[in-house]
Amino acid sequence: MTTRREFLKQSSVIAAGTLLAPKVFSMNLISKPSVIILGAGLSGLAAAMKLKDNGYEVTILEARKRIGGRVFSHKITDEPVPEDNLVIELGAEWIGGSHERIIALCDQFGLVTENNRFKDRLIYKGEFFKPGEWDYSPEWKVKFEKILSDYKYLTDADKVRLDKMDWWRFLMNHDIPDRDLDIREYADSTDFGESIRFVSAYSALAEYAESNEYNEMDFKVKGGNSLIADAMADKVGRDIILTDHKVTDINSSGKISVKCSNGKNFTADMLICTVPTFAMSKINWSPGLPPEKIEAINALQYSRIIKSATLFRERFWKDEEFSILTDSYTHYFYHATKNQKSPKGVLITYAVGDKADILSQMGEEHRIKIITDTLKSAVGDVSGYVEKNINYFWGDDEYSKGAYALYGKGQWFGIMPVLRESFGNVHFAGEHVADWQGFMEGAINSGEDAADKIMS
Repeated sequence: MTTRREFLKQSSVIAAGTLLAPKVFSMNLISKPSVIILGAGLSGLAAAMKLKDNGYEVTILEARKRIGGRVFSHKITDEPVPEDNLVIELGAEWIGGSHERIIALCDQFGLVTENNRFKDRLIYKGEFFKPGEWDYSPEWKVKFEKILSDYKYLTDADKVRLDKMDWWRFLMNHDIPDRDLDIREYADSTDFGESIRFVSAYSALAEYAESNEYNEMDFKVKGGNSLIADAMADKVGRDIILTDHKVTDINSSGKISVKCSNGKNFTADMLICTVPTFAMSKINWSPGLPPEKIEAINALQYSRIIKSATLFRERFWKDEEFSILTDSYTHYFYHATKNQKSPKGVLITYAVGDKADILSQMGEEHRIKIITDTLKSAVGDVSGYVEKNINYFWGDDEYSKGAYALYGKGQWFGIMPVLRESFGNVHFAGEHVADWQGFMEGAINSGEDAADKIMS
């Protein structure tokens, strides 16, 4: 039985076919090749760090006007003393206790990780339940624990069969009671960013079976997760990171040639592409990418997630570990300013799929009303505490059109290996081709793996 990471290392064997590649540029064996990296998110920065540490010449091209990609910390208050500002994450939120590489980087850069675990309340069919007042049924808890414990006995063939089924169907086939299914839909769709009807059963089961008891929702960086990207950028050198450089054309026949929308041109011996598949599809590739790579790019969806942050002038919820799972448009609330000093506080509404689409279309006043109306059954009328509400809807993001990759039926074993496959002197990385897919850890792992391919 292989883990996800072991599978990904073997993915070129599992792939349906080998991608046809252009002629590889013949390099002087004495000198190290120069490398262009597309994307200054954690994956691109991780690849750059490893290559720079080993003496490679690297240039990073980033379409956004900032580094970090989908790691996006935001100061929601404007205090005279910068340290007094409240920082929230509009992008990647959690570092898992099992995420060894990102924890090591935080230690290396002297970044402090703080507890970011929560105690979920529940709003279900108009009733509010405090922590300890709700749970899955005893019979389902026993059955699901056995499902998780039996995961280690699954053969690779078993996993491929699971991948052809969605998570909702898998649960139904195991006779999950209706109420438990409802709660799993709310909780699990929070993890994947869409309804569990759209998620590969293997992708879901592997995440829960290979994660820790908190499902890797353990920590975040004091001062904001963007400090990780900042530290990595400082390490590689800000001079090699060119923001506001959107790549439009790549010619990989021989030496790599890259054109940007601002008229700038770049050449190198090798290229690492870390951008999401939507951005990748907008690049003119010459020679064209193989048909199976294009089909995989077009097949992969990204999750629609909105993070709608409401600033309250008082933390009426009292408990720093406050969170609520709901059956409403607001989907999931959590205390986004945990461990930060201030009488003010922020609750983030984390909604997915169609709910996220609906919330994103609302004006601020309407959105605040939906949020405060949902909270009434838990904490009473708190509309008078609201100072403002801001949004980031990843479904509308210019470059990703989603928060992170969503692997549907048949896609983990079907298109994941194809998306990972190198194309001549072009290598691919990003959370969408990582074992810790959807996490910052995965982005870092995949970037370093791509660097290893160049150095091998």
